[in-house]
Amino acid sequence: MTETIHARAVLLDMDGTLVDSTAVVERLWVAWAEPRGIDRETVLSVVHGRQGHQSMAIMLPERDHEINLRENQEMLATETSDVDGVVAIAGAAALLKSVEALPHSIVTSADVALMNARMAAAGLTVPQLAVTAESVSASKPDPEGFLRGAELLGVDPADCVVFEDSGAGIQAGLAAGMRVIGVGKHAAAHHPTYLVDDLTQVAIVPTGDGFELTIG
Repeated sequence: MTETIHARAVLLDMDGTLVDSTAVVERLWVAWAEPRGIDRETVLSVVHGRQGHQSMAIMLPERDHEINLRENQEMLATETSDVDGVVAIAGAAALLKSVEALPHSIVTSADVALMNARMAAAGLTVPQLAVTAESVSASKPDPEGFLRGAELLGVDPADCVVFEDSGAGIQAGLAAGMRVIGVGKHAAAHHPTYLVDDLTQVAIVPTGDGFELTIG
């Protein structure tokens, strides 16, 4: 069964949505957590979709946040230099090509360096506009990043479609008043507006006042 919706702008998460970086994210975060006595299951339930310092604050709530900020910078540098296993999500390149002439932006919890490293490793072109960790004061699940993307594009949030995979990201998109297309098998648990296995199940056709997006 297919569904078609009308929208004017596309906001794209990166990790888990455009690029599959799961292996490296989990490898590095589990290595960070082990000497701090944090079990693997806790790590994997927290880190996806959030900025690193927020993940640390959730897992180590009593710790001075200045330590989290410092260690997050160290983690970002490590992640940027380690892109082993990072690949494109099926259909990502075609989706990026289909929105080239339309209002669109990446909205990611990564910083600029990490975004560029992972997109390059996956063989994907970075859009001209990107809302990164440097652009916001609050991490997903706060809607700030998606609202900032809509503002920069000059499009009402209700006319934006978000592509997301994580619980934090889906929550952020919905809180921004946007329709959210959940990507991947884990997205269903977070109740996005629509759900696809990967980006091959999405087609975008420009119209006079935006575009038609077909799902399925």
